[in-house]
Parts: sequence; structure tokens; C-alpha cells
Amino acid sequence: MITKIFPFLNWLALVNRDTLKSDLIAGLTGAVIVLPQGVAFAAIAGLPPEYGLYTAMVTPIIAALFGSSHHLISGPTTAISIVVFSTISQFAAPGSSAFVQYALTLTFLAGLFQFAFGVAKLGKLVNFVSHTVVTAFTAGAAILIATSQLKHVLGLTLPQGESFIHTWIDMGAQYQSVNGYVILIAGITIGMAVLSKKMMPKAPNLLIGMIAGSVVCAVLHGPAHGVRLLGEIPSQLPPLSSPSFSIPVIRELAPEAFAIALLGLIEAVSISRSVAARSHQRIDGNQEFIGQGLSNIVGCFFSSYAGSGSFTRSGINYAAGAKTPLSAIFAAGILLVIVLLIAPLTAYLPIAAMGGVILIVAWNLIDFHHIRFILHVSPSESAILGVTFLSTLFLELEFAIYIGVLLSLIIFLSRSSIPDIMVMAPESDDSTQALIHSNGDPMTECPHIKIIRIDRSIYFGSMNSIQSRIEEMLEKERVKEMLIIGEGINYIDIAGAEMLMELSNTLKAKGGGLYLSNLKSSIFNFISHIGFIDRIGEGYIFNHKSEAIISIAANQGAACNMHCTHQIFKECGRV
Repeated sequence: MITKIFPFLNWLALVNRDTLKSDLIAGLTGAVIVLPQGVAFAAIAGLPPEYGLYTAMVTPIIAALFGSSHHLISGPTTAISIVVFSTISQFAAPGSSAFVQYALTLTFLAGLFQFAFGVAKLGKLVNFVSHTVVTAFTAGAAILIATSQLKHVLGLTLPQGESFIHTWIDMGAQYQSVNGYVILIAGITIGMAVLSKKMMPKAPNLLIGMIAGSVVCAVLHGPAHGVRLLGEIPSQLPPLSSPSFSIPVIRELAPEAFAIALLGLIEAVSISRSVAARSHQRIDGNQEFIGQGLSNIVGCFFSSYAGSGSFTRSGINYAAGAKTPLSAIFAAGILLVIVLLIAPLTAYLPIAAMGGVILIVAWNLIDFHHIRFILHVSPSESAILGVTFLSTLFLELEFAIYIGVLLSLIIFLSRSSIPDIMVMAPESDDSTQALIHSNGDPMTECPHIKIIRIDRSIYFGSMNSIQSRIEEMLEKERVKEMLIIGEGINYIDIAGAEMLMELSNTLKAKGGGLYLSNLKSSIFNFISHIGFIDRIGEGYIFNHKSEAIISIAANQGAACNMHCTHQIFKECGRV
């Protein structure tokens, strides 16, 4: 009970001198990486830059203490930042105190949802959001992020909170106002970041790019040519804050908070599982939900906005040799020290350089390889990809997530409602006479027994499809005896059992019967519990197809034993 309440007690025993050294090195690397990212993500979210750094200081500590992953690093992320901006910009001006208040309230509600999911053990909830939906949403968010930053890269002045289309229309109308100095600084920032990434993969390339852009701005006297600077970030600890508990505000933000909670959990669990596959660690999804929820609940009282797991920082954390969640705590602490020391230097950071860094972040969000793969191999997944992507661009972002999830569920239910029904016959060249599927090729079937195998589930959604296809067999082939091989049946509900009961009665009325064999133990226990076996008769349920064939042949008597010219089963000779 104590370790459930305080899960960090499980990994504290792993801490020793060697792990401390490894975690400290990984934490230092993570702190350097998150410094430019925190500033950039806050800008994406429409918040003052220090709020991204506050989130990178508070959120990872709580998530590390109460989560389950040893390598997951939480904090501000791109996708959630764009959802925060999209949600709150309709209520308040970005960067204003009211905007910050809404962001804190949104964070509190999202954390509350996540914590409730974890307590209710809904860790499998994220399984209903397909990877295709996440890929499409992330790609769409990347386009939105890039669009929102182009004005900073081109030196244009555009209204805040405009839609995707209106932003491009306004940029086209102001093309003559483009500032060459701003473009040059942004271009050098992007070029240096990309070049350093190629030449020194382990170096903090985004930080290098921002420094290069700042140096060029100072040399060219950028402010004198219309280049705007970020301004000095407060050199202080994350200040205490409080969300709004106003009922009208909570009612306004609750739907968007739910979407942020779901998106944050998808990011955190998928990233932690991805890293755990390499580190051979077992992830507790429910505990991860609780950890993410608590990190947002606590964070909102320390000037942090909604965060989640970061794939970049988590991957770097693992690659840097982190052994325990202390690496995340070290990273937060080192970042705090760095901010206290160098915060005044941000006064010389040009917004164009930060915009260039955000463009790189947006580009890296798009999974081009996976998108090409989806478009090439799956029309249904391509439809989900396209609809989710376009919804992200042209609708409210939370609706894009819901639409993608809904489409995934519809396609899944559509597929599961049409299970595979395969006609089986013994393989003539096999001495064991194992049953095989014809695959459209002609096979010698028994004239007295129709053998089929049903794969997937027999439930209310699939029963009509199964019933119509079996009735078609009965009508065309005048079948009286049918054997269903049940090794591929994963689930049967009451509606499915009733359908099989009706089929059994139909065949009995014709002088035959419905037989079941090779059922999984869970299926057998269920149909026994609901009285199905008593109603159909114990003589119609068998452990193996051989027993069923012998019984059916015996029931057929002379018609099956003496006058049959096929004798395709080795069991025929045993009757």
C-alpha cells in the first residue's frame, strides 16, 4: 500500500554511486536541451517565455516521483502547447494575465482528468487512439506551429489568434513588408542548428542556433532595423500561482481540458513504452496516468502550464545513460540554476531566432516515413490520416482528436463486425489430415458434415454477418450437420450465443445438429455459465474435432458408414 501511494520507493533502492553519476550526466544534458525548447514552447502556447521554463522545472520532478517509467522526461511539449494556445486565445489575449490564468486553470482540469483516469485504472484508454491519429494530429499541429511563427521569421505584424487560412491570407497581403534583417537572422539560426546537428549530433543544436542568431543580431544592430528582442526573463524560482475555480470558467474549459488530458496521456504512455522496450522495463499505465495527473495538478500552483512526456528529451535521457528517475529531477534542478545565472542574457535574444528554432521543432514533428507508409498500404488508415490532419488545420484542435478517435473506432468496429468464416477440409497429402482452408481452391469435402472455422468474435455487432453467411451455406448446400471449429473465436456475448442456439434449433429441425469443438476455456466457461450447453446438449460440444467427427458419423449411421464413397477422414474407419 505504501509503495502504491509513494511509487518512488520502488526505485530508490536502485540508487548508488554509479547510478548517481550516470543520472547527473544525463540530467545536465537534459537541462541544456530543454532550455531553448522551454522558451520556444511557451511562445507556441501564447505564454510569457519563463512559463515554459517553469514547466520544465516543476512537471518532471512530480512525474518522476509518481510515475512508473525510469527514463520518461515530462515538461512542455509542442502538441499540447498548440492546443493550449488554440483553446485560450478565444477567451483572452495571448501573453496577458488573463491568458495565464486560463492556462493554469486548463492545466489543473487536465491534471484532474488524468489523475481520475489513473485512480479508475483506465490505463488502457489510450489504446483506443491509434498511432495514425497521433501521427496525423502531430503533423497538422506542426503546420499550425510553423504558420504561427512565419510572421516572426518574416518580420510581419499580424493579428493574434487568427485561423490557419486567415493567417496565410494576411501574410500574402503583406508580402511587401517582409524584413530582410529578420529573415537573415532566422535563416542563420536555422542553418547553424541544422549544421551543428549534422556535424555534432550530441551537441545542443537548438541552443547553438539561438546563440548564432543572437550574435548576428548584435553585430548587425538588429533592433535599429526593426528586429524585435525577446526581453529579459525573470531570474527567479517558479512563483506560486493559483488556477481559477470559477464554475463558468471551468465549464468553458472542461471539454478542452479533457482533450489535453487525453493527448498528454497518449504522449506519455507511448513514449514511456517506446523507451521501456529498449531498457527492458515494465510500464504501469495506470501509475503513469497518476504521475502525469499529479504533475499538472501540482504544476499549476507553481506557474506551470500543461505538460506531458517529451520524446526528444526522454530519448536523449536514455541515450545519455540515465539509470533512475533521478535524472529527471537533476535536469530540473540544473535548469533552475542555469536560469538563475543566465536569465538576463535572454534580453538579447531576437524573436526571429526563436521563431527559427520553432520552425525546426515543427519540421521534426512530422513523421514523413510513417505517413508515406500509411498512404501506400492502407486506404482506411489513409482516410483516418487525411480527415484528422485536415480537421487539425481547419477545426478546433480538440475536435480533431475526437474525430480521429471516432473514425478509428468506427473502422475497428466495421472490421470486427465481419469475422472470417472459412470452410475447412482435411489435407489429402497430410497423414495427420489436419484441417486446412481452401483459399478458393477446390477441396474434397465431406458430404455429410459442413466444417467451418470462425475467427474473431461472435457478438451483437458480428452476429448478423455470421448468421447470413451460414444460412446461405445451409440453403445452397442443404447442410444438416455443421461443425464449428472454435479455436479462432476470442469472445462470445449473449446475443452471439442466442444466434448459435437458433442455428442449432434450425439444424435439429432438419434432422441434424450444430457441433462445436476446440473452444477456448474462457469461451467454454462463459457458455456453460449462461446455460448454453444445457440448452444445446452436452453431446454437441467437443474438445477436439476428431471426437466431433466420430460422434457425427455415428449419428449418421449407415448413410455415413456403409454407403459413403468419400471416407476423407481417418476417423470414418473408427465408427
